[in-house]
Amino acid sequence: MDIHVQGSHFVDELGRRVMLRGVNLGGSSKVPLKPDGATYIRQDFFDHRNVSFVGRPFPMDQADEHLGRLRQWGFNFLRLLVTWEAIEHAGPGIYDEEYLDYIVKVVKKAGDYGFNLFIDPHQDVWSRFSGGDGAPGWTFEAVGFDITHFAETGAAIVHATHPDPYPRMIWSSNSNKLACATMFTLFFAGNDFAPHTLVDGQPVQEYLQTHYINAIRQVALRLKDQPNVIGYDTLNEPSSGYIGWKDLNSTRGSVNLNLSPTPYQSMLLGAGLSQEVDYWSLGLASINKTGSRRLNESHQRAWLPGYDCIWKQHGVWDFDASGAPHLLRPDYFNQINGQPANFSRDYYRVFNNRFADAINQAHPAPLIFIEAEPGVPPYELGEQDFKDIVYAPHWYDAFVLVKKEYVPFIGVNSHARRVVFSPAIRHSYYNQLATLKQHADHELGGVPFVLGEFGIPFDLHEKRAYTTGNFNIQVKALQRSMQAVEDNLLDYTLWNYTPDNTNLHGDLWNDEDLSIYSADQRHNPRDINSGGRGLRAVVRPYPMHTSGELMQASFNPFKRQFKMKFRHDPAISAPTEVFIPNYQYPHGYSIKVSDGRYEIKRSQQLLLYWPGENRNIHTIMIKP
Repeated sequence: MDIHVQGSHFVDELGRRVMLRGVNLGGSSKVPLKPDGATYIRQDFFDHRNVSFVGRPFPMDQADEHLGRLRQWGFNFLRLLVTWEAIEHAGPGIYDEEYLDYIVKVVKKAGDYGFNLFIDPHQDVWSRFSGGDGAPGWTFEAVGFDITHFAETGAAIVHATHPDPYPRMIWSSNSNKLACATMFTLFFAGNDFAPHTLVDGQPVQEYLQTHYINAIRQVALRLKDQPNVIGYDTLNEPSSGYIGWKDLNSTRGSVNLNLSPTPYQSMLLGAGLSQEVDYWSLGLASINKTGSRRLNESHQRAWLPGYDCIWKQHGVWDFDASGAPHLLRPDYFNQINGQPANFSRDYYRVFNNRFADAINQAHPAPLIFIEAEPGVPPYELGEQDFKDIVYAPHWYDAFVLVKKEYVPFIGVNSHARRVVFSPAIRHSYYNQLATLKQHADHELGGVPFVLGEFGIPFDLHEKRAYTTGNFNIQVKALQRSMQAVEDNLLDYTLWNYTPDNTNLHGDLWNDEDLSIYSADQRHNPRDINSGGRGLRAVVRPYPMHTSGELMQASFNPFKRQFKMKFRHDPAISAPTEVFIPNYQYPHGYSIKVSDGRYEIKRSQQLLLYWPGENRNIHTIMIKP
């Protein structure tokens, strides 16, 4: 399918609006395949240079099965995950050519199944070694960090080094801890905040950004002739690190969970000084301080021998004559040249433009997908900024995601950070997504919008469905999010499809379990749908190609009713094409149209519709 951008929408070669229904492929691409990098495994964890991601998201001999299943379920778009570590794990400038060859094979095979895709250089809280994924382990060593001491020093909470049980969703709190916050500050703003830190004679910001961009550029060079690659994400879920932090003696509170040192405490802990640290616990829909604990009583250092704390070297803190530490610059990261430091405008924007230029040279005319920090609007697009962009932020039903429970009358307004009760939930969720869409229209001047991630954990209510086989709760939870997406007529890539998901270890990363497929649910290998989870909400009718302005497209999985309304463009003679899944209508369906004529192509799961000439607005209704 040849698609391009027209205004704020994607259109095909015939001028019809294309609706992108995509999925993230895949959840386990964050970790190596060899040795098995599932985050619950401690063995070989720190041997970070000798790994291989070949086979992520799937071995090539399984490609037909998984891509065929996704196509059968109606998906036409992929957000294909790669990581910096997968490309450049062996050391600076040493690229894994076998992995790059493998990614080309995956992309070509996806094209054989009609998938367009964009490349997502994925990261969460910088790296596997700071509790997430993305950057190679040697990036820490380059600036002097000792990744083997992050647990004792509180520099990061890492699944592989944490005693069981690993607290749910704890990984996100690493964004404020020493390892991740330092690396992102150096990556985006090392020139301003760490000018004395050099790596191999280069300023640290230049060193890190150059290696990252060059690594992703290797992918672009390999994929430049693949017509189904429409673009590249600059960086998944960028983090501001310490940039803009007003007081290093306080926590900002957004991701405080479990043990949460202030930035200053993090620096002291990393230097080997024991600290009494606040402990935060998750309530109904809030996070509350519930005590404190002593950290690093063994006086370990987060820095390699011969290295000192970067922030001490830059005068943020130091020891006095008696040997006591003192915070000298509590607002060090809040201002630059007398002006308030703004991460999105001053740093993320500059990086995005640099990334876009480099990728555009390697693979001409791609779209560049950008995000923003969660809860923060994007920067305003200026005259000098790269223009061929797509805004692709993320949104989740926060109550379901964090609590791993579905309560039909309780939701969360993520923007206002407050609880929402029925019947206001639908309106609230619609508004939250509408606000994100408005950012694409206002700050970014009307660029296309793709919801880059949303979804639900399938291990709700203590994994009850895995014992009973009843996924009704998951269907209801996912429908609540899908409804908000459809109310806003959004293009999306659902999080996620993990080919090697298991009921026991989920997506193999930090105990997350959001995959719409698991081999543990695959009880009938001859049934392509077997292994799917919550398919009543996942596999949905939708307008693949609309010959005009789409006004409504929604599906009720409980009644199996689909409604569509659009304004026909008389300049387009090609029919509107609607995906009608056989999964939802195994015995056929009835159709009611406002006018015109239609043709059913059941083997292709398609409905073709030609509107009449006597109406401006046309409707289609499908039910069993």
